[in-house]
Amino acid sequence: MNQQLDISTRDKILQLLKTKGELSAKEITEFIGITSMAVRRHINTLEKEGLIESKTIRQPMGRPTAIYHLTDQAESFFPNKYHTLTLDLLGELELDAGSAMVDRLFERRSESLQKNHAAKMKGKSFGEKVAILAEIQNDNGYMVELEQNSEDEYALLEYNCPISRIAKKYNHACTCEMKMFESLLGAEVVRTECLAQGDKKCAYTLKNKKKTSH
Repeated sequence: MNQQLDISTRDKILQLLKTKGELSAKEITEFIGITSMAVRRHINTLEKEGLIESKTIRQPMGRPTAIYHLTDQAESFFPNKYHTLTLDLLGELELDAGSAMVDRLFERRSESLQKNHAAKMKGKSFGEKVAILAEIQNDNGYMVELEQNSEDEYALLEYNCPISRIAKKYNHACTCEMKMFESLLGAEVVRTECLAQGDKKCAYTLKNKKKTSH
């Protein structure tokens, strides 16, 4: 039982650092709600395993504070499946048929996903559609947070991208994802941050087209 609790807390710390960025031990303690001693024990273990690192921040008053962040090694704990094989296959396709064929492959994948999910959106309100999209993305490992700005505008935040290594090389994958969002939601979609371009997350603003067109 204690071992299961340890694993759960460890995973929570990794997920916190993934979604929130750099945090101090005090901030991690406040988020998780366990004792500071327990948090420091987990932090020490994660540092020994090479999953997190710290840097010291000097404060205007008081002692310097250690701030923790994930290492590259920690990224393997989050969904990033089959990227090596996929990149190899796409590279071969690009050599044989050209980059336009690779772009078309991403477009066809997007069209197929759109068709698969379109039935779920029928008869739903804009807010319901956005919630369904967030659930779809979460199920596929994107670690989604949803924020409602107004009745007809939402922010969709993705803290993990299972195809980030592919999207870094083939940016058209991101463009196709945006088009899929637009089609499924009937929305104006603007991407303000992108993991594949070095940001901490993918961030989208989703505006109901039916309302913005008036």
